[in-house]
Amino acid sequence: MNKEVSVGGISISCFNSIDDVVNTAILDGEKVFPGIGIAINPEKVIAASNDDKVKEVIEKATLRYPDGIGVSYVMAKKSGQKVARIPGCELWENLMDATISSQAPVYLVGASESVITKTREKLLIKGVNVVGYQNGFFESDDAANVIHSIKKSGARIVTVALGSPKQELFIFDCIKQVPDAFYMGVGGTYDVFTGNVKRAPFLYRKLHCEWLYRLLSQPTRFRRQFNLLKYVYRYLTNKL
Repeated sequence: MNKEVSVGGISISCFNSIDDVVNTAILDGEKVFPGIGIAINPEKVIAASNDDKVKEVIEKATLRYPDGIGVSYVMAKKSGQKVARIPGCELWENLMDATISSQAPVYLVGASESVITKTREKLLIKGVNVVGYQNGFFESDDAANVIHSIKKSGARIVTVALGSPKQELFIFDCIKQVPDAFYMGVGGTYDVFTGNVKRAPFLYRKLHCEWLYRLLSQPTRFRRQFNLLKYVYRYLTNKL
């Protein structure tokens, strides 16, 4: 059982590496652990502190892992041990690779038709057992049909790229009908995987400054950075 550390009132699991997450919390050989994985970053910590509904969604997850360096750093300080940062896009790709040997059935949800089609094609070439997919442009009234398709496919791993909190809300509806699968919200991961969106260069990732690269690439994100400043303030004043 991985140790959990509370950050801003959210219990988050400590892991040594991405492989540690895949092999202890999601897969055990051919076995898939049912549940829901949610990445936790400073923005989500602040959002949860301001909105009880967001916090409720996060607390329903069976796996909460530190996506942002700000979260893993605070966890390391609190626990006195090394805590790996687990970038969601890397976790997803490692998970997809890990399913190849067991051929665990995978279902993809989200993104545009062109992006998800390309994602499916790339995964099939790698040997991943993709049993179905659905782009993200469906109305809430059609969600039941998508869930039915997932259930019929026999999927054991379902990754959903609809953006937060839409992807989490869809997952919680889906797991009621298909409880024996592992679900993971993956945001813009398919876009990065297919090259539709460029990930931060290696140097930015090495220095844990992907947030800065995204800000420089998309200056309109500056409002979202206020949450990062709030997070830093709360850490410095021992309110995390």
